[in-house]
Parts: sequence; structure tokens; C-alpha cells
Amino acid sequence: MKIAILSDIHGNRQAFETVLAHARARGAERFVILGDIVGYGGDPKWCVETCMAMVAEGAIAVRGNHDQAISDPSYAMNASAGIAIDWTRVTLEPSHREFLARLPVSATDEDRLYVHAEGSAPGRFTYVHDRSDADAHFKGCSARLSFCGHVHAPALYGQGLGGKVTTFVPSSDIGIPVGPPRRWLAVMGSVGQPRDGNPAAAWALYDTQDCELSFRWTAYDIDGAANAIRAASLPEGLALRLYRGR
Repeated sequence: MKIAILSDIHGNRQAFETVLAHARARGAERFVILGDIVGYGGDPKWCVETCMAMVAEGAIAVRGNHDQAISDPSYAMNASAGIAIDWTRVTLEPSHREFLARLPVSATDEDRLYVHAEGSAPGRFTYVHDRSDADAHFKGCSARLSFCGHVHAPALYGQGLGGKVTTFVPSSDIGIPVGPPRRWLAVMGSVGQPRDGNPAAAWALYDTQDCELSFRWTAYDIDGAANAIRAASLPEGLALRLYRGR
């Protein structure tokens, strides 16, 4: 089975819609959403409603920190993120806010763990920036294969039988074997707010039969996403950074 894994959609309808179409065209049979469905972008309602429909059809979704901030105004954010969350909170319908609040912070499926951030304490939303962070993840959970987001830049960490953690930064869509006995932590890039220097929407496709993971980048209508941010009167910087992928 091929599983499309998406993270950090951030209210970017144009990117989300394009990635879904590309994933289905490449044989994705199941979808996993690793949180932060909202925040930053100008189309949160469409993105939440699409996720609600996907979950009703069997997709897995977990809660990110921006999703949590919708129901928890005390959650600290930087200035521009806070402005976007305040606008998103009043833009969403009650059913949307309830959906986000009810999402779990982690989910497991066979030997796979899905979580927005580092997996030892999912509710803390700790970033995985380096091997030390990945080591904390491996020590704090037992999953053989984990997927997270939050960082907005793709990376892959592996742990051998001796406990040594290695890191790899993917730059192509060539499939990477992630089978046992090694343990793996795959950090997804962002669909709707990339920060790896590539403005294309980042996601990944995992083949459970071959235990192979391919990171992918899909070009989308950035002008449309930027215009949606401007139409919502959100900070201009949130629109401009889409073009830079930073």
C-alpha cells in the first residue's frame, strides 16, 4: 500500500489541492496528515473541511501546535503567526474548531508512529532539528518507523542496532529503503509553508510493501496562495515567504 504523508498545510488551499491530485495520480491509497492544517494561509476553512472529509473516509490526522492554538489562545506564537491564528479562529466555523480540538496528538498504525513533532512527548511540540533531537525521539518511544513535521524542512534520521543516529537531507524523489532492523524518523517538509529553500510543496510517499520512502516536491499556484493571504489582510511577509520557500 502506498501512503501519502502530508504535514504543515497551513491553510494553503492551492498547495494542498495540488499535492492531493499528484499523490492520487502516483497511486496513493491512503493519506496521513501530520498536523498544522491551519495557520499562516488564507484558506483555512477549505483545508479543514477537506481534512474532515478525508478523515471520514479513513485518513489519519493528528493535531499540530497551530491547530491547538485555535482552541487555546494562551499558546505562545510569534507576532505574524499570532495574527494569522487570531484571524483563523474567528474565520472557522464551530464544527471546524471542534474537529481540530479533537484531533489526537499522535496515532499509530502497525509499526508506524505519526506525530506532529518529536515523539517522546507529542503534546510539547518539540522540534527535531538535529541528531540530538532525533536521539531523544528514539529513546522516548518504541516505534520502528516514525513520521513527523513541524520543522518545515525534510530530513531523515536512522538509528542502527548500536544506537548511533545518522542523518540525511533528501534532495530528490528517489526512493529510500527504510526497512528493519534500523529505526527511522522521517521529518516531512511543509505542504503550505516550505522553509527548505524550495518553494514547491513538500510531501512524501511511503510504500509499505517495499518499505521505501520517497520525498517529493510539487510545484503549485503560489500566486493564488499569496493572493488569498493578502485578501485576508494577513501580514505581507506570510505571502512573500511562499516565493522564497523560507
